[in-house]
Amino acid sequence: MDDSYTNFPTSHLVGSVPAVVTEEKNSYRPEAPAANSPILPPNNGPNAGRGNQTLGGEGDGQQSTNKWNGVFSVSSYTEYFNVDTDLVLNRLMSSLNPTTGDFFSKIDANPDLYGLVWISTTLVFVLSSIGNCATYLMHKRSDSNSSWNFDVNYVNVAACSVYGYALLVPLGFYFLLRYMGLSASLIHFWCLWGYSLFVLIMSSFLLIIPVEFLRWTITIAAATTSASFVALNLRTYVQSDDLMILLVAAFSLQSALTIFIKMWFFS
Repeated sequence: MDDSYTNFPTSHLVGSVPAVVTEEKNSYRPEAPAANSPILPPNNGPNAGRGNQTLGGEGDGQQSTNKWNGVFSVSSYTEYFNVDTDLVLNRLMSSLNPTTGDFFSKIDANPDLYGLVWISTTLVFVLSSIGNCATYLMHKRSDSNSSWNFDVNYVNVAACSVYGYALLVPLGFYFLLRYMGLSASLIHFWCLWGYSLFVLIMSSFLLIIPVEFLRWTITIAAATTSASFVALNLRTYVQSDDLMILLVAAFSLQSALTIFIKMWFFS
């Protein structure tokens, strides 16, 4: 055998292999898949990426895929009801603590319409029943000899006012922000205003007390909590000091709804 083959410096060949493998390993950079947050309707604004991030906390493990098949398709809304009890309770507790202003960051990965539908329907039922019960107690307190009749109009007024407010007001703010060239997500707004009505359910049970001073105290406290929850979270979402008029409008509308409930159902 030729000595030129046996004397070949194999150390160069052996040492070069790990170097190539190491270089290939270092050049590999895995990319994490981005989560698509559901936006209704699809948002193509300048800050459209705002709702397309997976945040820590309650959104972990609940990635949603945007499967929008049209307004009149039931399958378009199924992902917005993909929540569990712990998630809903966490968001209900957040609505009672308006000073944090971090509600949008909590729902960014998985906003829902369950709170909007469930809370609004519960509020309609509570106002219709508790409102009539409150008028019954006031009637017996002032004139116990005359008869009292259940007012069915409470159901109609409660349904029109609560459903109309919960659907139309967020829709109005959505179109207003889009008109001003700002990014907005309608599903996020519906979720925010839906959970803001939870404190009104709690205050309605307390308004059954037939003492007018306590009723107004409870009404003011509920209006402040609910309106602050909407305004402070809307401020963190908009992130602009030039739109203070929108925050004042949101605060005023929420307070007006609370006062309307007191004046109509618990007068």
